[in-house]
Amino acid sequence: MNMSMDFARKVSLAYSAACKPLCQELGLPQTAFDILMFLANNPDYNTASDIVEVRKIKANLVSVNVDKLVRKGYLERETLRGDRRKTQLTCTEQAAPIIEKGRRLQTSFGERLMTDIDAQTRQAFWEAIRRIGKNLDTILEGEN
Repeated sequence: MNMSMDFARKVSLAYSAACKPLCQELGLPQTAFDILMFLANNPDYNTASDIVEVRKIKANLVSVNVDKLVRKGYLERETLRGDRRKTQLTCTEQAAPIIEKGRRLQTSFGERLMTDIDAQTRQAFWEAIRRIGKNLDTILEGEN
């Protein structure tokens, strides 16, 4: 396994481990928690197909977990104007405390990743990420 794949795998495993106690406290499977946080943190993405496409979660898992979040009162479904086949997902006020806890967890996780890394190195890291993002955009634009 190459270094970048190993790094991505470790980040994913560490994030899952960090989320596990909160998910247990909330009585939510991690996939449901991830879906709720994705919708809360990315308001431009608000359909089940967005979750499948962007987060790469299997459609049946998205469906089952969205149903669970709707039943618990954390998400609402609305038919999109102009297209009755598409349903918009919206976080409810009841979900606000969970989202707040999730955001604190995400912030804490990010801070833990940067432990013992000085400000200059952090700045260089974020600049490299920004530039890589631009390069990825260029690559993706060339494929279309």
